Amino acid sequence: MPSRAVHRHGRPPVTSLRKVSKFYKRWLQYAAIVALLAVMPGVLAAQTKRPKKPKKTPAPTAKATPSPTPEAPPVTVPPKRNERPSDAVSTTRQAEPFVPVYLYRFERPGFVYELIEIELDEAGKGKIVFSKSGFEEPVTDPVQLSAVTLDNLKRAFAALDFLDSTEEYQIKGRDYSNMGNLTITLKKQGRERTVKYNWTENKDAKKLMDEYRRISNEYTWAFEITLARENQPLQTPGLMDTFASYFKRNELSDPPHLLPLLTELSTDERMPLMARNRATKLIEQIQKAAAKK
Repeated sequence: MPSRAVHRHGRPPVTSLRKVSKFYKRWLQYAAIVALLAVMPGVLAAQTKRPKKPKKTPAPTAKATPSPTPEAPPVTVPPKRNERPSDAVSTTRQAEPFVPVYLYRFERPGFVYELIEIELDEAGKGKIVFSKSGFEEPVTDPVQLSAVTLDNLKRAFAALDFLDSTEEYQIKGRDYSNMGNLTITLKKQGRERTVKYNWTENKDAKKLMDEYRRISNEYTWAFEITLARENQPLQTPGLMDTFASYFKRNELSDPPHLLPLLTELSTDERMPLMARNRATKLIEQIQKAAAKK
């Protein structure tokens, strides 16, 4: 049986080694080519990528700083010749103290207004304090009489020659205290006089009593309507009827003095339309009556 030819030292023949070496070289070439292809994209990208140009930063512009406006030097007024030296007088005027001149008090337990007190200074400015049934504490409101009312009041005092008179205005034998008692005081020029009566036949004393009653009606009605419009608007039509009754019976001291309040009420939508229309009608009646005078 024929046998293969073997190298005498037991090694493979030279042709086999050459084949292996040739195969190994081809494998190395193939590996090198693969590695080169893998690296080439990165190299190409690095070569084609352009460096970014640095952004130009504009140079900062200097802002103009406004120079302060020079203040004008204080102007000094030279003193007048032969001027007497005087102490510095404060320009702030203090409020003058309230000095009551005309005082009125009406009291009648059981009435809606059990007590009414009015204090006024010479200019007709002051306050009214009244106690109303159902109220735990008295109500205090400011008073500023109109020029017409203040003139009526002064005329009544002057007609009575109030400070110098000693007449008792209360008629003896006629006590109408059930209709209320009133006390009137006048303080003027360091003098003072007080009278009390509830019924009189003196015409000027009656005018004085009536004028104070009209003032009371004006301010108590203003209080009532203000309270009703804020808390009980449904009561305002009835209060408008009360005002109309006062106006018809000449029981208001100066009706035009109440026109600003009536104008405000005529547009107050918190009140029913009936009350607003009534206020508008009263405004027309007051203006018409004032035009006749």
